[in-house]
Amino acid sequence: MLIDRVDVNVTSPGRNFVTLKITTKDGITGYGDATLNGRELSVASYLRDHLAPLLTGRDAHLIEDTWQYLYRGGYWRRGPVTMAAIAAVDTALWDIKAKAAGMPLYQLLGGAGRDRCLVYGHASGADLPELKESIHEHLELGFRAIRIQTGVPGLDSVYGVASSKAASVGDSGRYDYEPARRSARPAEERWDTRAYLRHVPSVFEEVRNTFGEELALLHDAHHRLTPLQAARLGKSLEPYDLFWLEDVTPAENQEALRLVRQHTITPLAIGEVFNTIWDYQTLISEQLIDYVRSPVTHAGGITGVKKIADYAAMYQIKTGMHGPTDVSPVGQAAAVHLGIALHNFGIQEYMIHSERTREVFGSTLEFADGGLKPSDEPGLGVHLDERLAADHPYEPAYLPTNRLLDGTVHDWWSCSAAPRRAGPGLVRRPGAAFPQPAVVTPPFRRARLFRARRATRPRRALARTGCPRTPARAGVPPGRSRRRRRRGRTAGCRARTPRWRWRDSRRGRRRRRSPAGRDPPRSGGRAGRCGRTRCSAISSAPRRRGRARGGRRRPDPRDWRPCRGPRSP
Repeated sequence: MLIDRVDVNVTSPGRNFVTLKITTKDGITGYGDATLNGRELSVASYLRDHLAPLLTGRDAHLIEDTWQYLYRGGYWRRGPVTMAAIAAVDTALWDIKAKAAGMPLYQLLGGAGRDRCLVYGHASGADLPELKESIHEHLELGFRAIRIQTGVPGLDSVYGVASSKAASVGDSGRYDYEPARRSARPAEERWDTRAYLRHVPSVFEEVRNTFGEELALLHDAHHRLTPLQAARLGKSLEPYDLFWLEDVTPAENQEALRLVRQHTITPLAIGEVFNTIWDYQTLISEQLIDYVRSPVTHAGGITGVKKIADYAAMYQIKTGMHGPTDVSPVGQAAAVHLGIALHNFGIQEYMIHSERTREVFGSTLEFADGGLKPSDEPGLGVHLDERLAADHPYEPAYLPTNRLLDGTVHDWWSCSAAPRRAGPGLVRRPGAAFPQPAVVTPPFRRARLFRARRATRPRRALARTGCPRTPARAGVPPGRSRRRRRRGRTAGCRARTPRWRWRDSRRGRRRRRSPAGRDPPRSGGRAGRCGRTRCSAISSAPRRRGRARGGRRRPDPRDWRPCRGPRSP
């Protein structure tokens, strides 16, 4: 089944969307979402000018091969524009394959693992009465999990609050459907971190007292805190049992999450701006987060996000895919089909699209009992009305930028500037223009390593029974401390010690266990006090390390051999 045509549609029914349409020679069509908020035309050009010529004539069934071809075949990898374009192609090919098979897409991913995908909505208000009213509205719609965002005293506008004043835009209405403001330039908002940290705990206290303990509450910090501030916020919100705390600090500096994790047990969710599995490597392997947030639309499609989810499942980390209105109904449907099939699915973000958007994109998803469920229609179950889409041309729109009260540009989606001077955790490496992060062992690993070394260290107290250098604890292999080997304290005869031999390495000479029968038995020689011959404590090896107490020669640890002679009566 070969690809015949590749079309890119840019439309703006309430907000801007980029939709890829792939048509096969058999007449089967598949749709993919390539929307990148504020950079839509970049992805549209990438698809139209660079990927479309490569796809024409390829077999539409080769989904994994096409994904690797587009990701590894080009010199430039990763990045939001590239991965959004690959995501659109991947999703469209999965849509085609499911339609050709005559079954809903989730059936090709292993079938449904649950009845529906739990979703959360967005409740917000400039003050507490308005926030409570928004929560009541979401509860009436059937939501069982709600994200809480509120205005901050002293700040005119706060992103995430639908009724915030649109600074320099002239629109003071709610933007439940579109947080990006339509203008030639982004709006600018002021930010005060200290006021925010003082205000948020009191908001959650009031919400918990009003709506009880059963309602799942979430909160998004929008990357605006330093690691220390994030730890303080997480600690202060622990009494209110959050479902998660999202994007507490810019996660490009993945090691910073170690500090946050040390100080709070509030579940952490991060990753809506991540677009590959490599962005999560440290966060997942060290279990610094509890939920991965990458959406299908921005992280390489169904194939890319499934790789991330499978990796996260190894560390008991769940998914919580990004799903605001800047993800089209096509991307939303792809996330639900994937989520209902994943074993480690956690929750799905769900902002209801505007009426105009729902007219252009006909979706068959069903919302009931706080969750979304895909229909049994083959494929994704979404159809694009190209005639209606043409009536809504593209309009520039941007998310607001952030400045501190003194006018300094503050974090939004990017981390702060790299340090210029070496400090704690930074070292100067040859050839590096700036100090580089040092490899720091996390505190919990340092403690674990200390306990392991302590357990294998030979005891200082030596028994006067048996061989003169035998530790009081029988059956313990020689210690592995290089300092003690140099002092000649690693020797002795041990009845239950396995056979060892020495090998050379870059770190010096080390012991390793010899396979059974590798060392031939030795016979003859004098017997030690334990009665075994060839005891290392009286080894006749030529190396001399001085005299031990009592006039006995201190043996060299490299000459140590286990006793193999018969035990004396």
